Amino acid sequence: MRPFTYTGAKTTLEALKAANANPSSHYLGGGTNILDLMKEDVAQPTELIEVTSLEHKQVIRNEKGGLTLGGMLNNSETANHPEVRKQYPLLSMAMLSAATAQIRNMATNGGNLLQRTRCPYFFEVSMPCNKREPGTGCGALKGMNALHAIFGWNNKCIAVHPSDMAVALAAIGATIEARKTDGSSRMIEMADFHRLPGDTPEKDTNLLPGELITAIHLSKADFSKHYYYLKIRERASYAFAIISVAAGLQIENGKIIKAGLAMGGVAHKPWKLTAAENYLSGKAPNQENFEAAAKLSMKDAKPLADNKYKVEMGEKAIVRALAQAYERQA
Repeated sequence: MRPFTYTGAKTTLEALKAANANPSSHYLGGGTNILDLMKEDVAQPTELIEVTSLEHKQVIRNEKGGLTLGGMLNNSETANHPEVRKQYPLLSMAMLSAATAQIRNMATNGGNLLQRTRCPYFFEVSMPCNKREPGTGCGALKGMNALHAIFGWNNKCIAVHPSDMAVALAAIGATIEARKTDGSSRMIEMADFHRLPGDTPEKDTNLLPGELITAIHLSKADFSKHYYYLKIRERASYAFAIISVAAGLQIENGKIIKAGLAMGGVAHKPWKLTAAENYLSGKAPNQENFEAAAKLSMKDAKPLADNKYKVEMGEKAIVRALAQAYERQA
């Protein structure tokens, strides 16, 4: 690990000023990702600005009848909060499927959204990686890519985003609040928060330099009764998703009034299944419609040499997640 300085910010303004003064600084929350990257020499910040002592550590009701999750609140406290479990059980289920209890006790909500890909070519500094070192190429493109993207990728990057929390937030529809270095705040819709690789695969999000996630806003709950988070992985626990599906259904009088669907493990960002959501609206919650929605979701998939299996797996995972959501009664 390279030498760095440590700044313990006591206020949000202090943290923002420190970040503005040093473009090569990095915010430090639980440290469950950035410290690993520093140890592997993937990330080389010259300063870590500790933000876990800041005030954004609550779950509170917001003006839209939903909840606001503090950006510095840890994942365990968020997932197990009574109001989150009651109103947004899909989010709680997804978060509790992630990592280990020890990591969830450390990882912050803001940090969870900012965690970087687990692509082995990104972590191996001897290999080319446009995300780690722009312009060097993508080692995974013609390498071992069984766990890589089938949507939204290009020849610059085929990595996938690892967060379970982010997939659930995409299905629910959340808004991220970010504080800018001048002290003002802006809101970013979850669908616009993460980026596809484009010409800048090194950029994972649309945050501006030095911006700090202070809150995640959830509107009024729609999927508190019918929900399911399906996570398919290489082992039963403590592993990232090969494919995941967050499914929420609002059902009235035997019809789907609203659906929330997103996938993980298939793209550079949580992959929102908007066409399937629209298709299901007004239809009966049955196997036939779930299968049609799944086929619609996967029709534009572009698998790589080693991950063609993800197309069939993804289709079946969507059907299973929808069926489980329908059968579940909170």
